[in-house]
Amino acid sequence: MAYSVEIIRKDEQSTSTWSGGTTTQLAIYPKTSDYKARNFMWRLSSARVDADESTFTSMPEIWRHIMIIDGEMRLLHEGHHSVLLRPFEQDSFSGGWATKSIGRARDFNLMLGQGCKGELEAMFIGKEMKMETAARPAAIDFANRTDGFYCPTGSINVVINEGKTYILNEGDLMLLNSLQADERADITFRNIGQKTAAIIKAGISY
Repeated sequence: MAYSVEIIRKDEQSTSTWSGGTTTQLAIYPKTSDYKARNFMWRLSSARVDADESTFTSMPEIWRHIMIIDGEMRLLHEGHHSVLLRPFEQDSFSGGWATKSIGRARDFNLMLGQGCKGELEAMFIGKEMKMETAARPAAIDFANRTDGFYCPTGSINVVINEGKTYILNEGDLMLLNSLQADERADITFRNIGQKTAAIIKAGISY
């Protein structure tokens, strides 16, 4: 097994305030990176937008992916496109664009530095149901791969390659790091809560 698993519990995450609400850092790489210094390769976070209208911080060398968890948000990218996002819909854009948001919402964010590639996917598991997915090696021309699995609602049981079992509760994040080129990890999610569970998968090659 050439991969590692890290669980970041909700109570281990740090939350800070910004002009439009609050943001919670879920994971950053390298771990010694400083978000304010913009010296990270990638970052996962969840933000709550409490203002009816807000302006995004300019981050010219960062590519951003945003997925709404609850609420609605319209993103206005000056000189580019605009989009209305509802729960589990997403948009991607340059952090260097002049971007405003309209609407109150909670969202999930993937930020990518130069030389990184990533994508987001939402999955849903009904009560007493299970779902299978896979984590794969880094894309061609990349040395490393991390798959992040964030649980915004519900509680799930996670089994990797029919081995060790992990529990993710609401707000928890699991990171599966660096599969070798000829390796994959088969992952089974089982809903152990009383309501439909959601999982946001972030696949990152770097």
